[in-house]
Amino acid sequence: MSFELVELPALSRSTVDRQEPLRGDAERIGQLWPKARVLTVDARGRTMVADRASRLVDRPATEFGDAPPDTAVLLGEQDGVAYWAVPLTEDETDVGAPAGRAWTGPELTDEPQWLDLRACGALLDDTGAGLFTSAVALFHWHRSAKFCAVCGGSTASIKSGWARVCERCGHEEYPRTDAAVICLVHDGADQVLLARGEGWPEGRYSVLAGFVEAGESLEACVAREIAEEVGIVVGGIRYLGSQPWPFPRSLMVGFEAVADPAEPLRLADGEIAQARWVSRADVRQALAEPGSVPDLLLAPGASIAYRMIQSWAAVG
Repeated sequence: MSFELVELPALSRSTVDRQEPLRGDAERIGQLWPKARVLTVDARGRTMVADRASRLVDRPATEFGDAPPDTAVLLGEQDGVAYWAVPLTEDETDVGAPAGRAWTGPELTDEPQWLDLRACGALLDDTGAGLFTSAVALFHWHRSAKFCAVCGGSTASIKSGWARVCERCGHEEYPRTDAAVICLVHDGADQVLLARGEGWPEGRYSVLAGFVEAGESLEACVAREIAEEVGIVVGGIRYLGSQPWPFPRSLMVGFEAVADPAEPLRLADGEIAQARWVSRADVRQALAEPGSVPDLLLAPGASIAYRMIQSWAAVG
């Protein structure tokens, strides 16, 4: 019983034209800058949002000077307005960060508050989700690409933040994306295979995922990762959709696959803590009322995993 995604994954939504030709057009950038809007992102990957995290709080470009700062990145243009992002330093936002990975949702307010993409990505409108996702991805890359991969020289940002050039040898580098597969395994009827990773809270389950290796197709990666993680063979591998996941630079490529629930599960030591087959009825209940099904908390709304589980549960 195949299925389709009921909606785009939260971080795949976007409305702004990326405007690749504009990135090197200094004259046009200068014309657009006075009316541009700027998103600020702090060193922890957070931005200011309002109205219960449904809206980005951006600022007039003129607050940042007569031209884009050297660290600014151009996110795109919409209705004659250019959108940029500027990174803030560690001490420019007086907001404490939670210890460890946050698994519970933040307390939302109508007033502006600093939240990261995991916390607010599913709550933002389509424009905000696309802008914030691109900004986080670009700033992750800039922090890790300060030195040339060819000669080790220092690099500088060019092309409105979409490339870096080595100041010693002139080599240009561009943001990289690591492909990863994520697969919802079901039995072709009313059961889905969910797993809990090592280090996850008790009861937190999601679908299986892993990175694509060099020289490997996406479909081959799906089969290999599932065999490695839970020890079963899958068939009927079929593409569902994709989502950027800038933590720090992944593209999650979603699939479904079919397996036999009678086949014994053999969990990867140190990677998968638990795995089990779950009924569609229990998944529907866990989605409708989080916490109502014992030992079954599902993937958060910003992830493609959530959209895949939601879409599978809606069948029938």
